[in-house]
Amino acid sequence: MRRMSVLSAVLVVAALQPLTAAPVPVRFAEGVTHGFLVLRAVDGTMLAQGDLLQVPGDGEVDKRMIFRFKDGSVFDERVTYTERGVYALKTYSLSESGPSFAADTEISMTPATGAYRVKTKDHKGGEEKVLEGRIEFPPDVYNGMILTVVKDLPKSAGEIVHFVAFTPQPRVIELALTPVGEEKITVGELTKTAVHYVMKPRLGMWLTFFATILRRMPEDLHAWILIDEVPAFVGFQGSLTTPGPVWRIELVSPRRPG
Repeated sequence: MRRMSVLSAVLVVAALQPLTAAPVPVRFAEGVTHGFLVLRAVDGTMLAQGDLLQVPGDGEVDKRMIFRFKDGSVFDERVTYTERGVYALKTYSLSESGPSFAADTEISMTPATGAYRVKTKDHKGGEEKVLEGRIEFPPDVYNGMILTVVKDLPKSAGEIVHFVAFTPQPRVIELALTPVGEEKITVGELTKTAVHYVMKPRLGMWLTFFATILRRMPEDLHAWILIDEVPAFVGFQGSLTTPGPVWRIELVSPRRPG
């Protein structure tokens, strides 16, 4: 218990430190999208079918990624953002329910006001907890937008942005987006090139020390982006929740019967 108290104190202090803002410039404005996704375990087992829905309008973009699991669980993430010169998150919400998750969770935040709300319901006892308040969010917080942002980076360029980890308290953490190499992929009968990005949480010296001794180091995230005249998402591997298992997101294509 003493060690957990020390870690909590360090996390609170870190969250209060000033953060360097680095909003990502928009190279390709986002448009209407309906992507078909599949979620797999790292061994390839299919866990869920998903949809990526995106609709722009009135200077904003509404984005939703939803996965429906075989066991009845649902992951539903919604984002509204603007792309006026740079990407900026306006609202974020996440709903997780079912046995694939440690608890049923509802998260919402509004960076402009600093408001956040976290509601959890324990699967075993059914106990509900609500945590809400305000913190200062930097202008480059990109929850629900990381794959949008990394897809729009110039070839071979890296970036440092921020995201909020809810544990369930909100923790603002730096995320380094770094290209680490190129890989060949197939599109039908064509061979193309994708850039492999590693997205590493940067906790700082003290947070890294305490996270290591408590075995709570967050996993790196991975994304593969097709480099062409217009970039395209290829795949993702990492945790969708904090903490959570490592999963893979892949694209699938609709097929006519027969």
